[in-house]
Amino acid sequence: MIDALGVPQSLLLLGGTSDIALAIAHRYAATRHEQGTSLRVVLAARPGERRTAAANGLRDAGCTVVELDFEASDATSRQRVIEQAFAEGDLDLAVVAFGILGDAERAWTDATATLEMAEINFTAPVHLGALLADRFKGQGYGQVVALSSVAGERVRRSNFVYGSTKAGFDGFYLGLGEALRPFGARVLVVRPGFVRSKMTDGMAEAPLAVTPDEVAGATVAAVRDRRELIWVPNTFRYVMAILRHVPRPIFRRLPI
Repeated sequence: MIDALGVPQSLLLLGGTSDIALAIAHRYAATRHEQGTSLRVVLAARPGERRTAAANGLRDAGCTVVELDFEASDATSRQRVIEQAFAEGDLDLAVVAFGILGDAERAWTDATATLEMAEINFTAPVHLGALLADRFKGQGYGQVVALSSVAGERVRRSNFVYGSTKAGFDGFYLGLGEALRPFGARVLVVRPGFVRSKMTDGMAEAPLAVTPDEVAGATVAAVRDRRELIWVPNTFRYVMAILRHVPRPIFRRLPI
């Protein structure tokens, strides 16, 4: 169960090599260590050096770690990973933290790339959300953290395929939170802006950029406070409130 301070005893990372997901896990691990207990982490990701390094880092932080093979684009893998993750008992918190950014122009000029982005960024998270919902309904408790993006709030020409997948992702998880409310489970949607991470390595930094640890800190605080939606940094809440209402002829001229 998640304790009175909002700290889970068990954690499922779907996309277990995500910089943000790992930063969240390490924050919870540190709190558990201070309490004299350990965090159980189910690390679901592709096998390889990155997953091994992530698992070893969590073990060094005092966590008990189970590694599971996970391929987001494979429906059978998604079904199997949820079955395996819950095989040893209930889970308190699941972080949905995988996705691809890709090349923005190729994403709409190459139909194969378009399909791949839609499947990984939208179809897979929706499928997993439904699978998690079924488990959490049965438990009568549970917390989903869905890592979305401000890119989905108003889709821009510069990355409209990515933005549209995040818009769908965001809408699904907000709705899932409402659907799960009567069953005792909760959903937190996190909307970061530009995050300095492996995914954005080599890209020009956008305004209001944050680190994975800053996103993790805001997420942990939001789970503790039983929030349903946050922006990171919070300034984006007001920026996007304005941008959502800018007329399209003006919006397309903005340098974003």
